Amino acid sequence: MTCFTARPSPFLLLLLLLLSLSLLSFSFSAKTSFIIPGGVDDREYKEVLPWKIEKRSMAEGDAAANTSLVLAKERTNRKDPLDHFNRYTGGWNISNKHYIASVVFTAVPFFVVAAVWFVLFGLMLSFICLCYCCCPREPYGYSRLAYALSLIFLIIFTIAAIVGCLILYIGQGKFHSSTSNTLGYVVNQADYTAENLRNVSDYLDAAKKIGVDAVFLPSDVQKNINDVQTKIRTAANELSNKTSDNSEKIQEGIDGMRLALIILAAVMLFLAFVGFLFSIFGLQCLVYSLVIAGWVLVAGTFILCGVFLFLHNAVADTCVAMDEWVQNPTAHTALDEILPCVDNATAQETLLRTRDVTHQLVVLVDKIISNVTNKNFPSSAGPLYYNQSGPLMPILCDPYNNDLTTRPCADGEVSLDDAAKVWNNYICEVSSSGICKTPGRMTPTIYGQMAAAVNISFALYHYGPFLVDLEDCTFVRQTFTDISHRHCPGLRKYSQWIYSGLVLVSAAVMLSLIFWVIYARERRHRVYTKQFISN
Repeated sequence: MTCFTARPSPFLLLLLLLLSLSLLSFSFSAKTSFIIPGGVDDREYKEVLPWKIEKRSMAEGDAAANTSLVLAKERTNRKDPLDHFNRYTGGWNISNKHYIASVVFTAVPFFVVAAVWFVLFGLMLSFICLCYCCCPREPYGYSRLAYALSLIFLIIFTIAAIVGCLILYIGQGKFHSSTSNTLGYVVNQADYTAENLRNVSDYLDAAKKIGVDAVFLPSDVQKNINDVQTKIRTAANELSNKTSDNSEKIQEGIDGMRLALIILAAVMLFLAFVGFLFSIFGLQCLVYSLVIAGWVLVAGTFILCGVFLFLHNAVADTCVAMDEWVQNPTAHTALDEILPCVDNATAQETLLRTRDVTHQLVVLVDKIISNVTNKNFPSSAGPLYYNQSGPLMPILCDPYNNDLTTRPCADGEVSLDDAAKVWNNYICEVSSSGICKTPGRMTPTIYGQMAAAVNISFALYHYGPFLVDLEDCTFVRQTFTDISHRHCPGLRKYSQWIYSGLVLVSAAVMLSLIFWVIYARERRHRVYTKQFISN
């Protein structure tokens, strides 16, 4: 059988190198616009990312209120394989299959690279194994230059593979931490909003039961409280459930990606190091076994590059979508699925009801003060008489006018936060029959009822700014602004680390496979040549 028993054909080696370098070049050049810079310099950000939008004024954002807004429209303008490869125009929407398909399509170049590598290198590997394993081994010379260069390149690509594995491992850890912190922040903000809404509902419920000296809130006010409570609970539950469900799905995907990257980094590091040692010690059969394993792993790594590019683009799209939504906070968008803004009508009605209840409770308390505690009734006045006497009590400050607009406290009025403490000086000691034995304007029972009314009024008044923020979506806008400014730079930076690590590992191991074969063969030739000369 005639075989190639001399040094490997220069044409064959050149073809292998050209194939490897062309694959590497293709992987770097394919869709380079998808790579997001790691830095946070705004100048660099705009130059590399032409899809970075200019911020619009709040007046323009308000003009778009209650309209449907397409988020990250320019950024997501990609070919959609589910729509005959037409351009996708629906904007950012993780629940839209066309959006998902358009993002997946950006990773196709990596899948093509993986297929080309797997097929062509597999054919070449079969050819090499057939010639080197089946042909008779005869003594022949070797090239010192080829031996030295193959050893040098083997060392270089092994070091590159190790560096790539380290970058990949560190990057995935930081990316996972950054992503988890972002999700945690979103969930905490949603839980905080829902908890505050439930607190408002609880205080409104308590207000219905408040009575001072057998005087309660008007029936129409209590009916309004019942109506708004249902809406509040529905909004709070919807907010918590949507945010929790979406964050769990995203976290599961991120955890799975992290595990895959860790396993890949460990396997590739082991493969590069062990392959280098086997080549150095001339264990050619083991080298060929590792080459076969590496051939499959490199193809898998390129596929994983594509999968991660999908995640990478989805994260970048989300950051842009948040940035645009901040300028149009009341428009209906796909971001409502992640952290929905509470319905404007519900927030507005809740704000009016809390103000109305606060106002009504203050009016109720002030009537008791003016008509009961600050009056000196004769003993024949019945239940209104309990021997009240002494200095007159200050009335409670009503923070709202009759039209529920805010008002400042007048002289002689006591504020909601100080009322209980000030009124404590007007309590008298009572006998067993409930009559004051010492000077004072209130019995302990009446004081307890009035203090409870004040506490609820203060609590509802305290939640006023929070409800205002919900009404105009300031709270959600601030949440997305924090994510865009604090979390997105880290997500961009560390996702680029992973992307760079994957490409470096894929290329380094791919080229290492070739030089394992070349060096192992040159080393064998060198041993045979020395043995032949010595004999």
